[in-house]
Order: sequence, then structure tokens, then C-alpha cells
Amino acid sequence: MIAYVHGVIEDISEDNVVVDVGGIGYNVHVSSDTISRLPGEGESVRLYTYTLVREDAFQLYGFLSRNDLDIFKKCITVNGIGPKGALAILSVMDADSLRYAIMTGDARAICKAPGIGARTAERLILDLKDKIKIDDTMIAREIADTAAGTSNTPQKQEAVAALVSLGYGQAESMKAVNSIPDIEKLDSGAVLKAALKKMF
Repeated sequence: MIAYVHGVIEDISEDNVVVDVGGIGYNVHVSSDTISRLPGEGESVRLYTYTLVREDAFQLYGFLSRNDLDIFKKCITVNGIGPKGALAILSVMDADSLRYAIMTGDARAICKAPGIGARTAERLILDLKDKIKIDDTMIAREIADTAAGTSNTPQKQEAVAALVSLGYGQAESMKAVNSIPDIEKLDSGAVLKAALKKMF
């Protein structure tokens, strides 16, 4: 119904932002990740929105990109995951990380979201695996590179395996390792130490 709201941030709370659009304040539910990336109060913002209409409620859920909105809309099609659950998932991982977790079957990473148990995470993966398209996002490119063997160096493989054995999810381990600069110059031990620092 409402594709986006574009206005000035009037107030920011834990999971909600008020956007003043022409003198009307819209309450928009957002994830913790979105909160962390918002400009400050008094600044202009555009939030792409999903409108939930019920007999007793009219609610807006907002996202800084269409990419985030798209994965949110996919999540809420899964039985047992409503808008609140989908926001919880997107509060602990961004849209690309969630796509990667779904593609790799990393239920452990998804379970880190409050209120999302193992069965729900597995159902999410099962229902969405065939609906996630590999596009030109950073993680999608990494998946393609890994499949082609062009970027999956021994240091990366060993560090990711070590992180997974320590209890971290496959998706978050890969993301941490891939964010290390000049990784080709480091041995496996140094890569693991650098990745662990990024986990905290």
C-alpha cells in the first residue's frame, strides 16, 4: 500500500522510528541493524515499507534498501515467522548474510535471532532455498567465486572450518574471514585470529 516514506527523522527508539512526512509523523517498525545505520534525528531518510493491515492494527515496517525489504517479505511467507520474527532475524544479520545462511543451510546463524528456534530456522531454509536468487550482491559473488575455486584459498578454508568448530555459523564465519584485508599475505593462524577479533 505504501511503497516508502521519505521525510525527516523525528524520533528513534529501540525498534521504531518516527518519520515526519509533510507534518504527519509515521511510526515505522525497524530492525536493530536498520537503527544502527539510520542518520540522526533531524536528518532526512527514505524507508522502503511493508504495510501490515489487520482489523485492530495498521503497521509499517521499514528498510533502508529494497534488498532488505525483499528478504523480509520472503521471510514472512514462512509458516511460524511473522513480521516481528523477520525483524528479529534481520536484527542479527543483514539481508546478504541471511541469503548466504539460507543458501548454505546455516540454521545455527539464523537461530541467533531472539524467538527463532532450530525448527523454525530449518523451515525457513527449506521454504526459501529455491526462492533465493544469486544476484550481484557481495555474498552472492563470494558464493560464485568459491564454487569456481577462484577465491577459496587454503587460509580461508582452514579459518572458516576452525570458526565453525568453535560454534560459529558458516555464514558469519565466511563473512568475518572475507572482511580481512590482505588475507593472501597471512597464514591460517593469523587469519583465524583476525576473524575472531571481528566476531566480538
